[in-house]
Amino acid sequence: MKGFEAGSDAHKRFFCRQFVETHQVFDPECLPWPDLSDEDLAKLRAVPFWQEVYHTERRAGAIVDAFTPQIADPVVREAVAVQGYEEARHARLIRVMIDRYGLDAHPQPIEEFPADLETAFIDFGFGECLDAFLGFGAFKTARQSRFLPEAMFEIFDVLMFEETRHIVFFINYMAWRERRRGLGKTRRTLKSLHFYARAGQRLLGMVRRGQEPNDGRDFAVTQTNLFLDGFSFKGFVEDCYRENARRMTAFDPDLMQPRLLPGIADLALKGLNIWDKGRPFLRLSR
Repeated sequence: MKGFEAGSDAHKRFFCRQFVETHQVFDPECLPWPDLSDEDLAKLRAVPFWQEVYHTERRAGAIVDAFTPQIADPVVREAVAVQGYEEARHARLIRVMIDRYGLDAHPQPIEEFPADLETAFIDFGFGECLDAFLGFGAFKTARQSRFLPEAMFEIFDVLMFEETRHIVFFINYMAWRERRRGLGKTRRTLKSLHFYARAGQRLLGMVRRGQEPNDGRDFAVTQTNLFLDGFSFKGFVEDCYRENARRMTAFDPDLMQPRLLPGIADLALKGLNIWDKGRPFLRLSR
């Protein structure tokens, strides 16, 4: 990493500068929104979770904005403020889509945040990492299936790129934060597992709610029910793993990148491959 230690002040300045300098300027209303056919409009309106997507994006911006003033380091505070602006802009982008295409979604009150805003920010960050990793696979599948016109996926790509920027920034932020607190690699990994487990529990709750009519909180998972034919768990994990690797190539290689989820996915794929190779033997041995 350019000769400096992960978690050092030099590392902090580097990942914050990279994040601020790669901020994109655009107005959601001025994006090239396509005119959709009646068939495509029907498919878009049939997606059951726009209400929850809109609420989640609004909540994300509010959490980041609430936490930002509590950050003592001015360099980190500036970068997190940029993230808060981008999260709020995601909500505006979804709002523009809702209004333009007549989707059934409206603002809901944002729930009260806990007193410990830093933990809320960390919870949100790990949840975003999990959602993005799964979303990479779902996004690729939807695009390949031509669920909507390519022009729509090009707009969604704007969101996907910024979400990827956010998780790369968050991983570097956490490395800097935890090293300043004296946590070694093992303790950092255990802490990450703890927060990922919390994110996974929330995700399962979202999936359960997504099975109810006109509900669904998580884009990455509930969307797959609408366009997957012959769904393969192994194929989905492969798509998540490969898309994650592809999207990470857009960032400076000296930035730290998510390793835990790709590592777990890699182990899972190796295990599934071993299982697939052993199945003919198991059948013959019966």
